[in-house]
Amino acid sequence: MHLSIAVFQSPGPELLLLGPFSLRWYGLLIAIAVFTGLNLSTYLAKKNNLDYSAINDLLPLLVLSGIIGARAYYVFFEWNAYKDNFLDIFAIWRGGIAIHGALLSGTLALIFFCRLRKLAFWDFLDVIVPSVALGQAIGRWGNFFNNEAFGLPTNLPWKIYIPYMYRPEEFINNEYFHPTFLYESIWNFTIFFVLILLLVLSSKRYIRLHPGVISCIYMISYSSGRIWIEGLRTDSLCIGALPPSCEGGIRIAQVVSIILIGIASLGITCIYIWKKELPDPSNFRKGKTNT
Repeated sequence: MHLSIAVFQSPGPELLLLGPFSLRWYGLLIAIAVFTGLNLSTYLAKKNNLDYSAINDLLPLLVLSGIIGARAYYVFFEWNAYKDNFLDIFAIWRGGIAIHGALLSGTLALIFFCRLRKLAFWDFLDVIVPSVALGQAIGRWGNFFNNEAFGLPTNLPWKIYIPYMYRPEEFINNEYFHPTFLYESIWNFTIFFVLILLLVLSSKRYIRLHPGVISCIYMISYSSGRIWIEGLRTDSLCIGALPPSCEGGIRIAQVVSIILIGIASLGITCIYIWKKELPDPSNFRKGKTNT
């Protein structure tokens, strides 16, 4: 008998039903990720001599902008599925969000916040990205309960069973698939531990990390994993083709990941080879970097 997580197939999206109301696993996991991220970011800000009280003010802005950005990004590329059902755009509990949209809108919100409060953008982003990685690792399990974000058919021992109603039409007769949500969750947990280790080593002065380095490492590591995981998924956002294969088209998440790797690599090059500080986007009009 093969050991398989198919034995532990998803019990479904609802955790608790109370008449017409339901508590969904997806929402619970997001709440856990937010609560954990708040406490972790506050702790890291305090350890790095930053204004940790600002995290409490920043979090609602990041959560709201992240959710709006993640949904707007997804709907933009899947507009044909929503143009005739406008109200479905707001049914975010059914899934259909994109992390790259959340990262973009969250970054813009942080720039605005740091500019308003006269805070150093890169210092704050460096203590937030470990929480982002941890939140992604936790949140990916919402995909498990929703029976979504799985990969192509497989017979590997860690295959997962997907109920008939959730399978892509092309694979309607296949029962077992790659648990790509699990791959990404493990990858993000690994990134989280690496970032925390680097911050600990830096705090003990074993290594020196300039502002922005942790953020660049996060972008490179997350994007590198996303490129290969995305190639297995059956629900990729595509240009020029349709899922599951995207044959002849382009997987948007892979393109964005390559761009992020390029930007982050340039940032690290700027810091360690050109010996220059990264410009602070929240202070660009003044022509200097907050410290």
